[in-house]
Amino acid sequence: MMEQARIGLVDCNNFYVSCERVFRPDLIGKPVMLLSNNDGCVVARSQEVKDLGIKMGVPLFQVQQLVNQHQIQLFSSNYTLYADMSARVMSLLEEFTPRMEVYSIDEAFLDLTAVYPCYQDPIAYGQRIRKAIARQTGIPVCVGMGPTKTLAKLANFAAKKWKQTGGVLDLSDPIRREKLMKIVPVDEVWGIGRQTTKRLNQLGIQTVWDLAIQPPKTIQAQFNVVVARTVMELNGTASLDLEDVAADKQQIVCSRSFSRKLTELEELSRALSEYCTRAAEKLRRQQSVTCCVSVFIRTNPFAVQEPQYQRAATVKLDAATQDTRVIIRVALSSLKAIYKPGFGYQKCGVQLSAIRPAVSPSQFDLFDLSCEGMPPDNTALMQTLDTINRRFPKAVTIASSGFDKSWKPKAERISQRYTTDWRELVVVR
Repeated sequence: MMEQARIGLVDCNNFYVSCERVFRPDLIGKPVMLLSNNDGCVVARSQEVKDLGIKMGVPLFQVQQLVNQHQIQLFSSNYTLYADMSARVMSLLEEFTPRMEVYSIDEAFLDLTAVYPCYQDPIAYGQRIRKAIARQTGIPVCVGMGPTKTLAKLANFAAKKWKQTGGVLDLSDPIRREKLMKIVPVDEVWGIGRQTTKRLNQLGIQTVWDLAIQPPKTIQAQFNVVVARTVMELNGTASLDLEDVAADKQQIVCSRSFSRKLTELEELSRALSEYCTRAAEKLRRQQSVTCCVSVFIRTNPFAVQEPQYQRAATVKLDAATQDTRVIIRVALSSLKAIYKPGFGYQKCGVQLSAIRPAVSPSQFDLFDLSCEGMPPDNTALMQTLDTINRRFPKAVTIASSGFDKSWKPKAERISQRYTTDWRELVVVR
């Protein structure tokens, strides 16, 4: 008899907030909120803040009264710290399974099927994982298990919601699954979005159980194959594989809000050049090339009393590239075409798409781009640039980025980079 698969999902609880609390234990039990790069919007909340009804993405000024009233602790996002803490958590998780998929910065799927201690006592094994992560990183996690990834997600949701689970829940037992599914709303199923939920509700499908008992073929006819696969996964039939290697990104976007309004094309060009540089670095890091460069600019949509303007432009490249200089040249040309004077711009950005591996066959341009003033791709030069900047961050930059960085986003409440900078280590007195 074939052994039933057991997939675990380990999810960090309120990850960004937990990272801050590791080094500021005095914040445990207090309301804590993380803000976006420009300290403008809410991007992460502690449970205490969620209980106050503050939503994700809401501008800070709209909830300032609640912040003052409840003395909510505010932090600028510190992605350097969060990335390092995530790497530590993922490294520890590798000790508990031979196969793992890092799903996001704070989540990982673990194949626990052939792990003998887990086979003997799944709940005890889940608690071992929780304690190890908490003891060695200080980050609290919950563990959900099931025969499929969708059921592992559902189990993790329940483990977080109901404290009596102790933070670990195994849904391998069909009877236990059915009991849980009958009390959980269908919108808690992984991959079921708002619009799909609305249509399901119109068909009388309110709970996870209502969806699980639907014939997959009927669901596929009324929705699509993705929802049909979800139904199969809810019934224990695996339709989603564990990905051992994270897939390359098919789109790379780099954009930020400015610390002040920019009105001049020259200032916008400097900011856009820097974003192009960061996007090109990410592109080369995954050893890909892009065939399409898009840029956008916009004013502040919340400043309703001011004139509003937003525009985007896309250029399809004749030859795929990973050269920062080519990407900047194309982006600045597009920016010049969509820029309109007389507005105070709050944000711009670049998106690289039509991405494919750098080693795949290329259709070269019949005409050498250098003839039109475009620099030819130079892989060795770009590799040298990346090597230098990895060792000495931002030591070499493209001239069009300029030296004046006063437009950069505010991060007035940022915490220390406790784990990645010798100068910012915790001091014990």
